[in-house]
Amino acid sequence: MTTDTTRDLYIVRHGNTFDKGDTVTRVGARTDLLLSSSGQAQAEALADHFSRIGFTQAIAGPLKRTRQTAEIILGKQPQPPDLEIGNFLREIDYGPDENQPEDAVIARIGQTALDAWERAAVPPPGWRFDPAAIEGQWQSLFAKLAKSDDTGPVLIVTSNGIARFALTAAGLTPDTGQHATLKLKTGAYGVFRLSGDASASLHDWNIRP
Repeated sequence: MTTDTTRDLYIVRHGNTFDKGDTVTRVGARTDLLLSSSGQAQAEALADHFSRIGFTQAIAGPLKRTRQTAEIILGKQPQPPDLEIGNFLREIDYGPDENQPEDAVIARIGQTALDAWERAAVPPPGWRFDPAAIEGQWQSLFAKLAKSDDTGPVLIVTSNGIARFALTAAGLTPDTGQHATLKLKTGAYGVFRLSGDASASLHDWNIRP
């Protein structure tokens, strides 16, 4: 791939795993849930929205919610690629806060720590992941996709904790003015454009169809 060639990456967060009236918990790498009914509807909306894009490559995390979202999206592609599984796209491990309701999480770590996570992806105490390692895996993926002979658009489906590190891997934070938050809402997506040198520029973030 030459340096003047670009490739678009659509980074999607899976749909909801809870519906109205459910007790919402912080689902991480060790909590493997299917999409809820509202989450399936979000995935269908994404599928309709992306139906004319023509993805030539698709990668999803191994959890049920990410694979299910990707499969629904690909189901409305005219010539869907095979779905690849990327293990690093799984989700982060929330340690003692895994699968706990949000009020219990805040009671344990405090609102300041949670705000630092949302603002700057700073790991709260007890959460089990390495931000630098996740950023490095995103950068490796950017480089691999940029070097591919395939220049068509790529679908990547992952979870909130992992998706935000695509931004930081590209050197982007909310204070750059390109996006208001690191968080990607359920059923929302962002668009990066890769150059041949594997640099990634952000074009959209936190878009829901």
